[in-house]
Amino acid sequence: MKGSNVLKRLLVLCSLLFGSAVHADELNDILSDNKNILFDYEFRSNTAQSDMLENSWINPVMLQYSKSFSRQFTDRTVKTGSFSVGIDQPIFRSGGIYFAIKYAQALRGANEAEIQLKKRETIGNAVKLLFEMRKLELEQKKLSLLIKNDKLDIRQKRESYNAGLIDSSFLDQAILKANQDETKKLETEISLMKLQQSFALLSDKDPKGLKLPKLKLISQERYKGANLELVRDRLRAKEKAYNAKMTWAKYLPSLSVQGRYTDADLNPLFARPGLEEKYWTYGFTVSMPININMFSDIEAAKVAHLKAQTEVIERKHTIDEEYKLIRNKLKIIAKKIKLAQKDEKLYSRLYRTTRNLARAGEKTSLDTAMMRNSLQVRKLDQKIYYLDKQIELIGLYTKVANAI
Repeated sequence: MKGSNVLKRLLVLCSLLFGSAVHADELNDILSDNKNILFDYEFRSNTAQSDMLENSWINPVMLQYSKSFSRQFTDRTVKTGSFSVGIDQPIFRSGGIYFAIKYAQALRGANEAEIQLKKRETIGNAVKLLFEMRKLELEQKKLSLLIKNDKLDIRQKRESYNAGLIDSSFLDQAILKANQDETKKLETEISLMKLQQSFALLSDKDPKGLKLPKLKLISQERYKGANLELVRDRLRAKEKAYNAKMTWAKYLPSLSVQGRYTDADLNPLFARPGLEEKYWTYGFTVSMPININMFSDIEAAKVAHLKAQTEVIERKHTIDEEYKLIRNKLKIIAKKIKLAQKDEKLYSRLYRTTRNLARAGEKTSLDTAMMRNSLQVRKLDQKIYYLDKQIELIGLYTKVANAI
C-alpha cells in the first residue's frame, strides 16, 4: 500500500533525527533495555494483529471427526465413525473483501506511526531531561557566584555599618539576599534530584557520560512534511475511508461457496447399493442482508471518515502554529543571548577598570572580586539561554522523522 510504504520510508529515516551533528548512536540508544523491549513488543503486537485482520475474510477450514455407538440392534453394538473437511468461504462481497484488506493495511500503518511517535517522544523526553539537568547545573554555578558576591557585599556593608556610614537596614537587606540565594541553591538541588530520578525511569545510561546534541532550527516545510503526527492522522483518515466503503459493501449482495468432503461408516439401517462412504457435497450461497440500521451504520462510518479528514486539516494548522510559536520563542531567546553578550562586554570593561583602580588604591580587592563574579554570571547566563533554545528545539525534533 502506498501509505504504508511512505510510512516505512519515514521510519527508516527516523534514525536520522539525531544525525551526526547530534550523536545519533548515543541518543537513539538512550532508552533503557526494558523500554526498548516494551516498544518492540508493541511493534510486534501491531504486526500480528494487523496480519490477523488482513486475513480475517478467509474463513477457517473445519476438520471434524465423530464416533458414535448405537444399541439399536439388540444383538450387538453398532459403531460408526465419520471424518469430514468443510469450508464456507465468501469469494465476493461487492468489493468488501478488497476494502477489508486495504482497511487492515491502513490500520497497521496508522498504529505503527502511533507507536513510533510514542517512542520518539519518550526519547525526546529523555534528551530534554539531559538539557534540563545541565541547565540546573549551570544555575547552581551561577547561584554559587551570586552567593560569593552576597558574602562580599555583607562584608562591605558590615564595615560601613561599623564605621557608622550606613544604618543596619542596609546590612539586613544584604544578609536577607544571601539567605534567599542560599535557599534557591538548595531548591535547585531538589529539582536536580527529581530530574535525575525521571531520567533514570527512562534510561539506564549515566547522564554525565552522554554528550548533548546540538540542534538547529529545521525548515517549516521539513517539519510539516515529515511530521509523524500528520503521517498518523493521514493514515487514520485513509483507514476511516476504507472502513466506510467496507461498511457500505456489507449491505450489498455477497457470494459464498461451500464444500465438504466426508468419509463416514455406513449405518447398517441405511446401507443399500450405491450409497457411498466417501463423497463430496458442494454448493454456493447468494445473500444480502436487510437491516433497519443499514443507513445509520453507513452514515456513521461516513461521518467518521469526514471527521478524520477534518482532523488532518486541523493537524496541519496545529503544526504551523507550533512551528511559529517555537520560532518566535527562539527569536526572544536570541535577543536575551545578545543582551547577555553586551552585559559581558560591559562587565569585562568594568572588571578591568575596577582591577586597575584597586591597584591604585582607589578600590578594594572585594570590589574586584565582585565584578569578576558578575562577569562570570553573565557568561553563564549565555550558556543557560543556549540550553533554553535547545529545549525548545527538541520539541520539534521529537515529532519529525527525517530532521537532520
